[in-house]
Amino acid sequence: MSQNREPIDTYLLRVLHTLLIERSVTRAAVKLNQSQPAISAALRRLRDITGDPLLVRGKSGMVPTEYGQSLMEPTQNALREIERITVQQSNFDPATTVRTFRIGSPDYLNTLFVPTVVERFRQQAPNAQLELHSLGPAFDYEHALEDGKVDIVIGNWPEPPEQLHLSNLFVDQIVCLVRNTHPYAKRGLTLDQYLASPHLAPTPYSVAQRGAIDMHLARERLKRNVVVTIPYFNLAPYVLLKSDLIFTTTRLFADHYAEFLPLTVVEAPIDFPPMQYYQLWHERTHYSDEVRWLRSVISDATRTLLESRIQP
Repeated sequence: MSQNREPIDTYLLRVLHTLLIERSVTRAAVKLNQSQPAISAALRRLRDITGDPLLVRGKSGMVPTEYGQSLMEPTQNALREIERITVQQSNFDPATTVRTFRIGSPDYLNTLFVPTVVERFRQQAPNAQLELHSLGPAFDYEHALEDGKVDIVIGNWPEPPEQLHLSNLFVDQIVCLVRNTHPYAKRGLTLDQYLASPHLAPTPYSVAQRGAIDMHLARERLKRNVVVTIPYFNLAPYVLLKSDLIFTTTRLFADHYAEFLPLTVVEAPIDFPPMQYYQLWHERTHYSDEVRWLRSVISDATRTLLESRIQP
């Protein structure tokens, strides 16, 4: 093999990494906003440089060679380091950026949290775009952060992933929410009544994490009687209006809906640990001024929300 091969530049690295992921010249061209001939030419150059086909035809499309597959992680790491250098050298200005920012958030925070975030975001970055992604069992938020599909994830898992960076946002108390005419709306409920009563619960929004309520009950060797499960948290208040169900949630959420719907907030008969909310981000964006700014927007919006709730 020749010892004077052409070096691989950033463009070729991106083409190689995208081809290894997409396994298609057509899809790689679309993702990189390039023409198919341009991607094909880049692949030929990469083959000449490495002395390996890198991708070959398979039964259902292109598949990486053994050497090509071994380059997946090195190319990803190289691109991250290049991105870190670029981010450190750039002068980020939210007033002029046209970047698209992406936040993964549980839907129960949307009514309370998202309007204030959008207000702050639009004030500071009028030319940028903001995408909110709902978390759910089918959404792998850890991979989404790693792959750059989202920049920040808002969570409240009792045991957040250790490999992600974390910044606390606020702590909330666990309470119960019922309709005004519920038997326990005025007199409250005991632990036995709580466990025996029919409950409404949300679908867990992470495959890897159980809900904080049931996780705590399991630690205490207790189990509530969940008879209805819903995929969207913000449906819960309206389901309660027409049922005898109990919904265990945070005080911030419960107080919000009890203000304009015939619902009553009841103290929980068990000492649930406070619910800690935080924002998570990956190492790949830890040095990014853009994502650091987004984290500050979220923190400021949270502070404003909490201040508005405690005002008389």
